[in-house]
Amino acid sequence: MIDGLLQAVPAFGPLTWILVGIVAYSLVAFWLDGQGLIPEGVHVSGPITTIHTKRGRVFLNWLAGPKRFWRAWTNVGLGATLVVMVGMFVLLLRQGQLILESPPAPSPVNEPANVLVIPGVNEFLPLSVAPEIVIGLLVGLVVHEGGHGLLCRVGDIDIDSMGLVTLAVIPIGAFVEPDEESQREANRGARARMFAAGVTNNYVVTIVAFALLLGPIVGSIALAPGAAIGGALPGSAADEAGIDGGDRIVMAGDREIANGSELDAYLAESSQRELSVTLGDGTETTVQRSLLVTRLAAGSPFDREGTAGLDVGDTITAVNGTAVRTERGFRDAVGNRTSVAITTEDGNTTTGPMGVVVRATAPDLPGVGGEPADHPLNNSAGFPSRTPFTLVSLGGQPTQTPADVTAALEGREPGESVEVVAVVEGERRTATVTLAEDYRGDGSGYLGIAPIAGGEYAGVGTSSLGVDYYPAEGFLSLLNGEGGVGVVAAGGSMLGLVLVVLLLPFIGAVGGGSYNFAGFVAANRNFYEITGPLEPLGGGVFLLANLLFWTGWINLNLAFFNCIPGYPLDGGRILRACVEAVVARLPIEDKHTATRAVTTSVGLAMLACLLLVVFGPQLLN
Repeated sequence: MIDGLLQAVPAFGPLTWILVGIVAYSLVAFWLDGQGLIPEGVHVSGPITTIHTKRGRVFLNWLAGPKRFWRAWTNVGLGATLVVMVGMFVLLLRQGQLILESPPAPSPVNEPANVLVIPGVNEFLPLSVAPEIVIGLLVGLVVHEGGHGLLCRVGDIDIDSMGLVTLAVIPIGAFVEPDEESQREANRGARARMFAAGVTNNYVVTIVAFALLLGPIVGSIALAPGAAIGGALPGSAADEAGIDGGDRIVMAGDREIANGSELDAYLAESSQRELSVTLGDGTETTVQRSLLVTRLAAGSPFDREGTAGLDVGDTITAVNGTAVRTERGFRDAVGNRTSVAITTEDGNTTTGPMGVVVRATAPDLPGVGGEPADHPLNNSAGFPSRTPFTLVSLGGQPTQTPADVTAALEGREPGESVEVVAVVEGERRTATVTLAEDYRGDGSGYLGIAPIAGGEYAGVGTSSLGVDYYPAEGFLSLLNGEGGVGVVAAGGSMLGLVLVVLLLPFIGAVGGGSYNFAGFVAANRNFYEITGPLEPLGGGVFLLANLLFWTGWINLNLAFFNCIPGYPLDGGRILRACVEAVVARLPIEDKHTATRAVTTSVGLAMLACLLLVVFGPQLLN
């Protein structure tokens, strides 16, 4: 009975529990405030709490001593902030326009909950790095508001108070309250520098954090030997053997494994049905291999949506009546056949052509894209110029892999005829095609086709282990600047590297991969080891790396957000100072109204674009 009642209770997500906690906090805070138990320096308004203090003003006065230096420093920061403000203005306007014209489909990246910097609620910010994220946020808030306070004193602007803003117990901001009269009396330059000081400090923290992270810290982290397992596919041999994400396979059979490629090569050649596997922690397990369909390439004749009946996740048990459990057994059973019957675990048998899935490549060559009249393959047998098809044989030689295609064309010259047998949309077609000259100028014959990624063996990808590899080497390469499209696009610059690092928490979602990188956490820490001078620190290096990663990430995002030219953000305040300076030189009577019209219009436009970015994909689809 109790179990039944417990099962009837709905499972609340993290966001629900946070909302419950906020409501409870608000009720308790309201009661305490009514009882007069809230300290004088603490102001409560629902779930929002502001903690005010006048301490620290003496320290700021001392720190503001070299005023010429601070003015010069923030002049540089003000220039950078103005550039970023313009960039944010253009970016948000363009993004809002694109969303209105063609609303993107809802995805985790544009999910409103993922805008919040709350670990566990934002799915890209795991709870395992919550302490590092909170510390990074606190550092960002302190240096940001500390910069405002410092430049207040440099500009002789008095400070009423400063403090911290929390949502319940979660810090969401900090503040410095300048004296209103003193602020009005200060010149525009002093006010603009004061508003830009917070963003400037966030830039500095970002540079320092990323310089330490991408230099000595990442330089001390190396790949641990073995195949990094991101997860086991459901129903696979690895799943049955208890191998899971975070495991690292260091030995298969009697062979040491350095990475996933070596494990794949071993599995491709081994015919053992039982495989002894050793993990990085020394655990040994025996895997009963079974052949799982892990992918179906685009255009595969065995795709369930096409003319045949295989699907990813099916387990192949036989080919042409021969029992198979391994990759090698599959290849041996296929042999040189151009048509095979594949039987799956559920008893279904599917017959289809066996060859390599290809598509056309360059225009005006045999078997390529462009207008149909330009291509001999299309003219002679109706081969498609763009749609993938299955190439069964060339010149009488079976073609089951790209290597088979290369071998069949080797030694053939331009103008030579070759018999092409292919299956197009379920129809077997044969044509004699005259080869063109290879565009690379080596004098060889050229057919003008290219294999689809994963197109070997009719596009049926299999694995007798059934694991998904974690891109440990790829993430480490991105961090040390040795890889990544963003780094290459920026000429390998520090800016390109920083932009790539900013994408890492959701790089899988935006880049079409399966994994994001939120730091060195429990799910991936087993794939790395500490080397060099920092080796004595052991796991402390991972903690330091996470602190630097999230501190830099949060500070840069905090700086960018505050550069949006909309009140009450720093960008909106700087915009107002700039507009006032321009309007002051114009022959306008009501300068205040003109300034307010400009700043309000820009601010409303930015607010509308932000709302579109956050809620547009959900509301417009």
